[in-house]
Amino acid sequence: MKVFGKRLGRRGQDMATKRKSKGAYMISSVAEMYEIHPQTLRLYEREGLLRPSRSEGNTRLYTDEDLERLEFILNLARDLGVNIAGIAIVLQMRERMEEMNRQMQGFVDYVRTEMLTRMQQQQQPGTGLVPMRRPMVVPTVKVVPVKTGKKR
Repeated sequence: MKVFGKRLGRRGQDMATKRKSKGAYMISSVAEMYEIHPQTLRLYEREGLLRPSRSEGNTRLYTDEDLERLEFILNLARDLGVNIAGIAIVLQMRERMEEMNRQMQGFVDYVRTEMLTRMQQQQQPGTGLVPMRRPMVVPTVKVVPVKTGKKR
């Protein structure tokens, strides 16, 4: 069931409100919350779409981040009709975009820091953005005529 762009479960609850608590969920709980078969979750894991952690007893444990990713996957599959291969490509592109965004943010931070440093240097007396030559002080020399022994 879908109401105003939000996917609702069998009981009419928004998917995001189902997982407000922090912690880890077992596969049966996740399957019930999202009305999917546990085998579907296993398939998503086998295909590399989901990466749940494991308990000491090897039970799959889904975190809130895993559930957000699952919601994105289910939106692609159910609402947009994207197949598993397409979902994998979309997820890879999304991860690349996030990495590029992190790199761009790092570059912006570097430029901002560099500009602030240079602006602070500019405010100090005698400095500027463009380095200037220091004026050379040439000592004045008194010229003394030298007598050479020749007469004029």
